[in-house]
Amino acid sequence: MKLKRIINSLLEIDLYKYSMGQAIYHQFSDYKTTWTFKCRNKDVHFTREMVDEIREQIKAYCELRFTEDELTYIDSIKWMKGSYVDFLRLWHPRFEDFEITTDAECGLAIETKGTWLNTSMYEIPTLAIVNEVYFRMNYSYDWLLDSFKERLDKKYSLISKNEKCVGVFSEFGLRRRLSAEAQELVVEKFSHLKEEKNCDSTFVGTSNVYLAKKYGVTPVGTMAHEWIMCTGQGNHKHNPAYSNWYALDAWIKEYGVLNGIALTDTITTDCFLRDFQLTYATLFSGVRHDSGDPIEWGEKMISHYQGLGLDPVAKTLLFSDSLNFDKADEIYRHFNGKAKVAFGIGTYLSNDTCVEPLNIVMKTTKVNGQDVAKLSDVDGKGMCKNQEYVDYLRRCIDWRMSHG
Repeated sequence: MKLKRIINSLLEIDLYKYSMGQAIYHQFSDYKTTWTFKCRNKDVHFTREMVDEIREQIKAYCELRFTEDELTYIDSIKWMKGSYVDFLRLWHPRFEDFEITTDAECGLAIETKGTWLNTSMYEIPTLAIVNEVYFRMNYSYDWLLDSFKERLDKKYSLISKNEKCVGVFSEFGLRRRLSAEAQELVVEKFSHLKEEKNCDSTFVGTSNVYLAKKYGVTPVGTMAHEWIMCTGQGNHKHNPAYSNWYALDAWIKEYGVLNGIALTDTITTDCFLRDFQLTYATLFSGVRHDSGDPIEWGEKMISHYQGLGLDPVAKTLLFSDSLNFDKADEIYRHFNGKAKVAFGIGTYLSNDTCVEPLNIVMKTTKVNGQDVAKLSDVDGKGMCKNQEYVDYLRRCIDWRMSHG
């Protein structure tokens, strides 16, 4: 490696990977998945030197093991179970599950194949490695970090002086952070927000479990799109238009009323609402927005709760789609008093510099040998390699929406 080790702990991962991982361990341990990397930036190219460094950094990540202190921390999270913690005591990443080549338009291709238990855990560290290698090897890192710190100070001032009010918010930027150093600066900075006596916004915590442990803030995260895609489309006997039902049912079996923020837009929010009826809407404490117009989505969710006879003021609307403080302030002012409002803010906090951040993803593309797809509330977020399957999924959804 030419750079210092980027991932230094297996806790450097988003909390929802453990939340999903525990449910996978107990209910879907035999599922196999393929994950595929994609860079959405059209003008970005990874050099062979960068690809070699990414490969070596991933090898170094695969050498890590959980420490007993780290396992004790995971065990302290109220919905984590001892059986899963014992599994993590034995678990480690496998470099053999990775295929890393230059075979892509952007110069970097990554696929991981293996059990869902394993491959799910690779996504976040891999993306963090790719980001940091790219920015350290393509720019003057010190120059980028200086601009990052300057912008971070301005953000803190906006919130601490109530020039922008976002209510409750968390940092969600691990996968697209400028660097581990930069993300830590964010968490450290905003963890002091509680000392600002007249501040109307509250920093709750971070999705990064390592930083949550280090700074004594709350680790935040429930489920990702992979959960709905794999549980709903991984069993080839399932009608994929009922993906949300299968996902919600399995989640409740694992957690009951704990850890209950449901993600709505895996196969469109309208289809989600067909399954999010009284039982699930009662048991889940709220819902997460990740695509489409946030105001329109929030109003739709409030109307849905009211139609079920539930008070939306008791439910959380968690927004996490491409947020900055201007956008979050607007959403907060619109919904404050109508529901509990919370924000998960990623790239704007963890990679805001004088250059454009990377828009990179790593998505599930096959489950148990069959293509899977995500159909968000806007176009352009899916990654299925098989258009015939996407068309089939759309037909299933259209049929369900028109037949009740």
